[in-house]
Amino acid sequence: MSNDNIDRPSMLPSPSKDGWERTVLENLVFATLKEQRTQRRWGIFFKLLTFAIVIFSIWQFSDLSNTEAEISGRHVALINIDGAIDVHGNGAAETVIPALNRAYENTGSVGVILHINSPGGSPVQAGMINDEIGRLRKIYPKKPLYVVVEEVCASGGYYIAAAADKIYVNKASIVGSIGVLMDGFGFTGLMNKVGVERRLLTAGENKGFMDPFSPQTDKQKAYAKGMLNEIHQQFIDVVRKGRGKRLKETPDMFSGLFWSGAVAIKMGLADDFGTVDTVSRDVLKTTEMIDYTQHEGLPERVLKKFGASIGTAAIKSVWQGMQSVLR
Repeated sequence: MSNDNIDRPSMLPSPSKDGWERTVLENLVFATLKEQRTQRRWGIFFKLLTFAIVIFSIWQFSDLSNTEAEISGRHVALINIDGAIDVHGNGAAETVIPALNRAYENTGSVGVILHINSPGGSPVQAGMINDEIGRLRKIYPKKPLYVVVEEVCASGGYYIAAAADKIYVNKASIVGSIGVLMDGFGFTGLMNKVGVERRLLTAGENKGFMDPFSPQTDKQKAYAKGMLNEIHQQFIDVVRKGRGKRLKETPDMFSGLFWSGAVAIKMGLADDFGTVDTVSRDVLKTTEMIDYTQHEGLPERVLKKFGASIGTAAIKSVWQGMQSVLR
């Protein structure tokens, strides 16, 4: 018998050794599978939890925003305008006008309180809201609209307020600023000092009008001033029409100055002192009040806060999680 035949059996794994390795390998495989299953369960749990939170938030907000639809009893319709009058946000025409229409159309509302805290903004947006208030007051002549001012109702804010039946203020409120402005910066002197050349090519001699890096001509200044005067006159006409004989005009009334609430009442720019609660209780004779303010939806608020890209990624992640769960 050769040495090869003698050594060969010793190279084969013994039954006991083979069983030990197999046991270890099986335990390792089962532990790995168990860990993967645990991770997958937790992943599904958190995805479902995220989805549930989103659904609950949307449901809760929808429930709050549709409160007035459930009200049929006698109540005051409240609409808040807080901040600048701009193309988007709380003071935008696209936000305020639908709320006004819902407030007037609801047969249970005995009147509308427009609660304004605004330093002003776009004359276009303010004009659109003013026009809509005038239209609705003609359709619903027995349903009054009162403006209540807390801190400030100036410029575009007062442009809107002028359409109301009455304006209530606090004695220290800021009211007025009936004027129009156009502002910007000019850097031509600085550019000359640092040796920077402005290269602006236009088709049309006034196409570069208001360019901050180009000098402004007397002709352009006169044109801008004429346009501002035109819009200012529109503002004045709106105030005169809305306030009527209550106005006690002074040379400074339409100069862009603003006054305290107490002085504004004496000038006829406001009617009386009052708050949202006192006007509701004492003038409209009810303490039942429903907020008709149109708020931004949850998706819009999330996207504005975290950015469109982050919001899109989050929605995509939730959707992918739902797909994996539903498979």
